[in-house]
Amino acid sequence: MSIILKDLGPGDIDWLVAEHSRLYARDEGFDASFGRLVRQILEAFARDHDPARERAFIAWDGTERLGSIFCVAQDAQTAKLRLFFLVPEARGRGLGKRMLSECMGFARACGYRRMVLWTHESHAAACALYRHAGWRMTRSEPRHSFGVDVVEQAWETAL
Repeated sequence: MSIILKDLGPGDIDWLVAEHSRLYARDEGFDASFGRLVRQILEAFARDHDPARERAFIAWDGTERLGSIFCVAQDAQTAKLRLFFLVPEARGRGLGKRMLSECMGFARACGYRRMVLWTHESHAAACALYRHAGWRMTRSEPRHSFGVDVVEQAWETAL
């Protein structure tokens, strides 16, 4: 696999918003509010992140973007995993596992003691990756978000 992980760069925000919006609308029925949330998260990261303790990992195969995962500070001891995403063509090849491992390793190296994330029950493959990497679900509750009924989940792991 010749895939490399780069930091957030030119064009990445627009690509991530477009791909999240397109695929979550197609696969989950999410409305436009989801894309707006993704843009807010990305723009805040680009503007305010601390490069010593927060990082974006954008997966590239040559000139093609394949996905992302972000490590951001929730507090001094806790990192938050955000925007873990792979295009469908990149799934099932071990890239998600690699990206999760890189992100967790970065958080550990920064001195975070634990890591948390928020997701939806429908993301079964990602949840299986989390479980396999030692994460545990701490909360699961039905909600109406992004125009559809979902089951939100919170996960965490010790680093």
